[in-house]
Amino acid sequence: MHFETNLAMKNLSKLKYLLVASFIGITSCASDDDNYQPRPIQSELESRIVELYGSKSELLLPLENDFSAIPSDPNNPITQSKVDLGRFLFHETGLAENPNMEEGRHMYSCASCHHADAGFQSGIRQGIGEGGLGFGISGEGRHKDPQYLEEDLDVQPIRTPAALNVAYQDVMLWNGQFGATGTNEGTESNWTVGTPKEANNFGFQGVETQVIAGIDVHRLVIDADNIVNSPYKILFDEAFPNDPPENRYSKMNAALAVAAYERTLLANQSPFQEWLTGDQDAMSDDETAGALVFFNEGRCYECHTGPGLNSMTFHALGMNDLAGENISAVVDMATKKGRGGFTGDPADDFKFKTPQLYNLKDVHFYGHGGSFQTLKEVVEYKNNAIGENTDVPTHKLSPLFTPLNLSEEQIDNLVLFLENALHDSNLIRYVPEELPTGNCFPNADYMSTEDLGCE
Repeated sequence: MHFETNLAMKNLSKLKYLLVASFIGITSCASDDDNYQPRPIQSELESRIVELYGSKSELLLPLENDFSAIPSDPNNPITQSKVDLGRFLFHETGLAENPNMEEGRHMYSCASCHHADAGFQSGIRQGIGEGGLGFGISGEGRHKDPQYLEEDLDVQPIRTPAALNVAYQDVMLWNGQFGATGTNEGTESNWTVGTPKEANNFGFQGVETQVIAGIDVHRLVIDADNIVNSPYKILFDEAFPNDPPENRYSKMNAALAVAAYERTLLANQSPFQEWLTGDQDAMSDDETAGALVFFNEGRCYECHTGPGLNSMTFHALGMNDLAGENISAVVDMATKKGRGGFTGDPADDFKFKTPQLYNLKDVHFYGHGGSFQTLKEVVEYKNNAIGENTDVPTHKLSPLFTPLNLSEEQIDNLVLFLENALHDSNLIRYVPEELPTGNCFPNADYMSTEDLGCE
């Protein structure tokens, strides 16, 4: 009797298991069913994107290893070996061989101001290369080394632009001064000899040109003799096998490798990108509603377009320049004039390049001068369309800078879309676990090494 009771209980348990398994199977099949219908708001968004671009695929970022799909400079084709070399060089603090002060030797890298924790921008309002101390948790803890005079700090008079999604930019920097083709055709007279703009004469697009110029601007050194006697020799050999040895270990090749790496920095794992590939649950209804505002009443799509949600257009929006407490370097008139400061054309005065929009919530300063601390402030500023910079004449403001009349709910939903749906939470995949030299990165000063746990 005891045995029969146990057998009955086991059979009952098995029956319960089968019923539960059947239910789970039915419900899981329902979500994968070919007849699954997206929610109405999803269909509305898809219809609007198709109306604007022809298909959702027009906004898709390629996979970072799909080199044939990533926009590249024909004079610098992307290869895996170049990307591997560039990833290391971008983070290599050992390249800081020519600092203004001896204390800065081997203490900073390209990634000091363009690191993954800040969406490949700087974690602070004004990025600091040489002359900075500390990192904090996500770059927010970097500050000036009190041993440095203002003139010896490696800082720029404008907020650090993102290195994310730069494959979709043919000119670089807020004023677009780097890049010899496309947007910059006809600007040759402004490629001033003896300045970083001279690098345009090499004939590359913006990404490559900026790196070529940046190596000198930030006093990084690529010395052939040092490379040959370092772990980097084999990486240069693999990246540039067709170059004769006497030319292979050069500053130019280092720049081309870093540029190839930068072109692969794509926020393709963000919810909006996942939605574009068919995941109907990637965005919440509120985020989807925000996307509808983006592509409709918010008119964001008029300037922010393509896979990077950026463009090679320049607009005067009357935002303030970099200023305030803890800001070093004088913002000269050329910087204040933006595109006009480069081209010399008064029609370009106070215009700045349309930035990409991914991973913006990784930082807390927005606008070319970092004058906004939240994305909601930026959205509200554009909604009201009242310039904050009194140095920018009203007649210079963009004709697209007009009141949007968005409701509070529309503003909130648009911010949710920008903050969450455009955020790739896995940018760490672009960062090496360690450098061939074993150096600490992105900074190697004593405070950073403690913050980063690599002392």
